[in-house]
Amino acid sequence: MNRDHVRVSVIIPTYNEAQAIERVLADIPSDLATEVIVVDSNSNDGTPEIAAKMGARVIQEPRRGYGQACLTGLAAANFPDVVVFLDGDYSDRPSELPILLAPIIDGRADIVLGSRLHGRRSAGAMLWHQALGNRFAASLIRLLYGVNVTDLGPFRAGRADVLRVLALEETTYGWAVEMILKGALAGFRVVEVPVSYHPRIGKSKISGTLKGTVGAAWFILSLIVRYYFRHRKAETPRPA
Repeated sequence: MNRDHVRVSVIIPTYNEAQAIERVLADIPSDLATEVIVVDSNSNDGTPEIAAKMGARVIQEPRRGYGQACLTGLAAANFPDVVVFLDGDYSDRPSELPILLAPIIDGRADIVLGSRLHGRRSAGAMLWHQALGNRFAASLIRLLYGVNVTDLGPFRAGRADVLRVLALEETTYGWAVEMILKGALAGFRVVEVPVSYHPRIGKSKISGTLKGTVGAAWFILSLIVRYYFRHRKAETPRPA
């Protein structure tokens, strides 16, 4: 890719992130992002109004689900070369976008994941069960898929043409791993870069609740195993 002509679409799913969204949008490097799309799921705290005032393109997505918001944003992006996914709670730092984009722009990767476990983490940014669950899921991916990942963080980027080929479809918790699993199975280059991680602004919708944590963990782990055996079954030759 030509570094000076890369079109980057930044997609930010939101639900009641009025306390953080202004800081998130203000920190996105304007010289790197061609467009910023905020996909809002019926916020009632003024999040979409703040985002629009900050210059983002706001899309309303009434269907709940983190993956659904990401898919809606991906479908609405205007001819990007690279698509970046970023949370709206300011736990990741948009100013680190160059770190995330570099492996793709330099031709070393097709999908880049920001690893919170390899980067600098502020105290209290990641709860113990979050770190444990991420390490376990990443270990399972390394074992079954041979992809050297340590974290399933939300700050990630992918070549737009690759994302179209992968035909992503998970609408809820599975979004965290579907891109990695399908990318690995299709032979695309999935790499990690260290990113910093900070306490989120506002209340967590998943990791801050027991129901959300257990539900996400079960769904993600079962998806990792299911995709693996589905692929093995498809590769097994049928008897003549």
